[in-house]
Amino acid sequence: MGDATAEEKRQQPVKRRRGAARGRILDAAARRFYADGVAATGIDTITAEAGVAKMSLYNNFDSKADLVCAYLQARHEEWLGLYRRRLADAQGPAAGVLAVFDAYADHADFAYEHGFRGCGLLNAAAELPTGHAGRTVVRRHKEQVEALLAAHLRELLPGRDEQARSVAEHLAFLLEGAIVRAGLEGDGTRMRHARDLAASLLDAL
Repeated sequence: MGDATAEEKRQQPVKRRRGAARGRILDAAARRFYADGVAATGIDTITAEAGVAKMSLYNNFDSKADLVCAYLQARHEEWLGLYRRRLADAQGPAAGVLAVFDAYADHADFAYEHGFRGCGLLNAAAELPTGHAGRTVVRRHKEQVEALLAAHLRELLPGRDEQARSVAEHLAFLLEGAIVRAGLEGDGTRMRHARDLAASLLDAL
C-alpha cells in the first residue's frame, strides 16, 4: 500500500473526532436508555450527557431509531464478550452451557446508575413498535443465545440432536424467566439460582 494522500491525511483528524463523538453519544445513550427507558429519553438529553452538539449526533446516526439499534447491537456485543471470557475458562460442553448463564450473571452485576433493571434488550424491545428494526436486533440476540446453548448440548449429547434442541429451549426459557425476576428484584441472585438449576439439569442428562 502506498502512503496516504494529502487529502486522506487531512481527513484523518476529522474521522478521529467523529469516531470519538460517536463513542460518547453511544455511551450516553446506553446509560440513559437503560436507566430511563428508550421512549423517555430524548435526543437533547443524550447530546447534553455526551457533551456534543445535536448536529454531531445526526452526523453519526441517521435518526433516533438508528441510535437505538446501535445501542442494542452494542449490548449484544458486550454480552458476547462476557460469554467468550467465561468460555475461555470452561472445561467441556456442560461448562460451556453454564458459561452462558455466567455471562448473564456478569451483566447483572454491572454497576448500573439506578441498579439492575433486567435485560436491556428486552426492556427496549417492550417499548418498540412491531416492525422496528431494534426488535430484530433483540430477536437475533436471543436466537443466538439459544443456538450457543444448543451447540454445547449437541457436543454433550452426541447423536441426540432433538434432545439437545429441546433442552436448549428449556434452558433459554429458564434464562429469560430468571433475568425478568432478577430485574424486578434489582440484583443477580435469580441468575445464580438459575445457573444452579441448569447445572442440576445437566447432571441428570
